[in-house]
Amino acid sequence: MNRRRTAAVIATAGALALSVLNAPAAQAKDTGIVVTDLVINDYKPIVVGTSRVVEPPVSLYVTLPAGYSTADSFRWDVSPFLYRGSLANHGYNYVGLGSLTCYELSSQKARCEGHLRIDPDPTRYDVDSNSDATKWKIGLHLRLLKANGNLQAEESESRPGTLSLRRAAKLSVADATPEPVAKGKKLTLKSKLTRANWTTKKNDGYGNSKISLQFRAKDATSFKTLKTVKTNSAGALSTAVTATTDGFFRWVYYGNTVTGTATSGQDYIDVR
Repeated sequence: MNRRRTAAVIATAGALALSVLNAPAAQAKDTGIVVTDLVINDYKPIVVGTSRVVEPPVSLYVTLPAGYSTADSFRWDVSPFLYRGSLANHGYNYVGLGSLTCYELSSQKARCEGHLRIDPDPTRYDVDSNSDATKWKIGLHLRLLKANGNLQAEESESRPGTLSLRRAAKLSVADATPEPVAKGKKLTLKSKLTRANWTTKKNDGYGNSKISLQFRAKDATSFKTLKTVKTNSAGALSTAVTATTDGFFRWVYYGNTVTGTATSGQDYIDVR
């Protein structure tokens, strides 16, 4: 959550301390900062696994009130975040504080871009329950500071719309046997679908899920779906197809409202 500043770049956001986010609503005061065209992750769901930090892109425009300049980035702060529940208590259920870099358009207007930051590490509490895989509200925390660095005004505001957090899914390589295979003979293809468990920080088998088996002939440019197969209770997949020509097999999972998509690695089959 560090600021980044250069002579040509104004950085904001990510400087908020937890104590500020948890400040009582009674301390809120209109800052006069206007934020427009806020876009997070191109409006797409945010997929989070069990270990890797995810940094969804953010962009917005900011207009400062009279008496404040975009050139003096130490006197104002704009921080997008995601939250659940009420805005008044978002300090106890929020994710996403990252960093923004703002480019001066005029003395009071700037265009900002950067990222949120969602860390599944258990010490962070960003996603610590599978119930966190749901729709989150969009919020902004705004601050103005006096010339001496003391707080002038701060407020939190909600924005229209929601963003989904989804549990990351993985498919193992589409393992085909036997290899090579005679034309017209049966091929057996296997894989396994797993999904992030945010409570245990492990990847569990994801059962009863529909997975598409796809094939691309050696000289073709695109994959075609051959059939749809359901995983068993442990997330395992197995099906048989007839070998016709050399090419690549893969499995594709299209996700759902709480789970991200997944595509397996490819297995090339030599048909003789």
